[in-house]
Amino acid sequence: MSKIAKESILLLSLFLIAATVQFFAQSLPMALCFYFLPTLYSAYYFGRRHATLTAFACVFLVVLLDFLNNMMPGHRVLSLPGERLFNFAIWAGVLVVVGYVMGTLYERKQAMTADIRESFSGLLLVLQHFMANEKLGVGENQRLVEASTRMAEAMGLGSDRIELLRSAVLLRDLSKLGITNDILYKAADMSRDEVVASFGKSRKADARTQAVGTSLRRVIPIIVAQQILQDQGARAVNVPIEAHILAVADAYQKLISGANGKALSPYQAQQEIVAGAGQKFHSGVVDALTKILSGQAMGAGA
Repeated sequence: MSKIAKESILLLSLFLIAATVQFFAQSLPMALCFYFLPTLYSAYYFGRRHATLTAFACVFLVVLLDFLNNMMPGHRVLSLPGERLFNFAIWAGVLVVVGYVMGTLYERKQAMTADIRESFSGLLLVLQHFMANEKLGVGENQRLVEASTRMAEAMGLGSDRIELLRSAVLLRDLSKLGITNDILYKAADMSRDEVVASFGKSRKADARTQAVGTSLRRVIPIIVAQQILQDQGARAVNVPIEAHILAVADAYQKLISGANGKALSPYQAQQEIVAGAGQKFHSGVVDALTKILSGQAMGAGA
């Protein structure tokens, strides 16, 4: 979900709460509790500054509604009588503090996640240089990364999932260094059965997975899924879309490099992959490949 969509939901919730409170709530203290919901939502998705501003917006909205009620006595439902102003001030202060604190927790969590992600990416970079020194075809891997990334962007995948693809490209070739999938399973504290079972679950990761960003627990399922696709093709069920992207990119690179025989031209390789859409390759991913190759052709023609 985009940032604009999330902010639209936040604004809509403020107006819905205000309308509900004005016409249905019978108790002012109970009504004011509803304004904690958009504040917490803002803290969870946007951070400290946004949450604090949302809290102030809630306070301003309540004051504005009270002013309008005073202007239209015949339509008053809830208002702020003088004896309740002190309680209202306490509520407003608590709301702002809650927004600030929850937003701070969100930003700290994001910072920790980014730090772990950068550490993991750094380890992958070191490993990549090691593989380069061992002459294990890092140039080919780089081309595969670029193709996978462009297809993922064409399909609208977020930056986090694109980073997973980058990691999967490197880790899948660790067998050349004698590092088997079983070793990766142990490093990620998972079994192959757990990896396969995760295919059918929601894209929302569990708490342990979310906390480590681009960790082995998120990369390994892509590697295993691609191996399954090599045997079952696009008929494989509940396989992550990242694995389909990696499978198409890998097949395309092998066709144009001649890894499995005679090297084909980019157009010939594209036609062969298009012919396998729906059976061997995911149709949506094939469409993404066609889109980026068409863009390259138009750019070359210009």
